[in-house]
Amino acid sequence: MRSPAAAVPIRQTIGEREEMQLIERLTTDLAEKIMGWGIAPERFLMGKRQWIPRWRFQPTKNLDSAFRLLEKAAPRDYSMGADGRGFWVRVRIGNSIGEARDASKARAITLAVARAIGLAPEACPPPRTRVERQ
Repeated sequence: MRSPAAAVPIRQTIGEREEMQLIERLTTDLAEKIMGWGIAPERFLMGKRQWIPRWRFQPTKNLDSAFRLLEKAAPRDYSMGADGRGFWVRVRIGNSIGEARDASKARAITLAVARAIGLAPEACPPPRTRVERQ
């Protein structure tokens, strides 16, 4: 049996701009598919003439946003924890399972939910450390 979060994102060498674009695309896809929001420039349309600016919903960076996403995804079950290698998350949505491991709990939750609904965030590399950016 595979251990939780055995799926590790593929590390690719990309620039910061490309990384930001991948995260933005993933966030937009999740806002549309899970949250049920419309997409507009600089904002998400929540319905009933309500909206939020995009910077307020950042599930890969903000733990509140990640848990909001997890709650709205309504998984059949989920588990998460931490070990010496970071946080791991396992989510079952319908008959699909999504797993992720990351140094960031918010990012691990978001990637696991995305994988469970069939998005392929493997292209989203783990955030780079200050040493890697230099």
